This record gives sequence, structure tokens and C-alpha cells, in this order.
Amino acid sequence: MTFQRILIALGAAVLLVWAQRSYGWPGVAAVSGALVMWLMLHFTRVMMVIKRAANRPIGYVDSAVMLNAKLRAGVPMLHVMTLTRSLGQRESAEGQEPEVYRWTDNGGSYVLATFRGGKLKEWALTRPQPAAEAPEGTDTPASAP
Repeated sequence: MTFQRILIALGAAVLLVWAQRSYGWPGVAAVSGALVMWLMLHFTRVMMVIKRAANRPIGYVDSAVMLNAKLRAGVPMLHVMTLTRSLGQRESAEGQEPEVYRWTDNGGSYVLATFRGGKLKEWALTRPQPAAEAPEGTDTPASAP
């Protein structure tokens, strides 16, 4: 369990104790209602992100270059799924830490993202090499004079 999760649980307990001491059982009911509402809003947000991601191909993103520009270190996987609107194609073994995911666009560019503890640590954009152009002067003219 991360420090942030412990802090949230501790904060909720402190709020409940404060509400009981200050306002009695009606205060506990009000704080409990607010905490349940917060949990429901968070759950709804997670479900909407997953629902949108379920309707797209795994590992697809509209533009890998734009995704690369919008990523920041430390954001959770849920935030990256919100940006891409799809689940990433897993590149690492199941259950292996760090987790590596790949998002590819139609042009062949892709972003490899590395997550440790559910947070984005590093990412890299890879663009395909352009096709080798034919040297000048090798084109044969359609009509010779």
C-alpha cells in the first residue's frame, strides 16, 4: 500500500472522528455520505475511462507524437488511458515490474511507456524510418525526344 493510500484512509478516519465529536451522529452521517459520494464519483470516472478504452483497439492511439507531447512523469496509468482512450499493448511479461506498454498510430509511430507502481516513469517516441528515395536521374522519362 502506498503512502498516499494510507494518508487518504487516515484522513477519512480523522474526519469521521471530528464529525462525531463536533456534531454527534448526524455529523458522522453527513461525513459518511460525503465520503461515499466521493468514492462513487471516483468509481464512475474509472468505469467511464475503461468503457471508452473497451471500444478501441488495444494499443492504438490517434497520434503518437501528440501523446508523447502530453505525457508527464508520475501520472497514473488511468490518466494515460484517458489520453489515449485505449488500453496499451503490453510489452513486458505479466506481473513483471516495471510494466511496459506500447501505443501505436496509423503512421507506424509508437510510444513505449514504462510504469513502476502504477505511475509513469519514462516513455520514448519511436518514428518509422522514411522510405529510401530513389537517387535523382534514375527516373526514366515517359517520352524520349
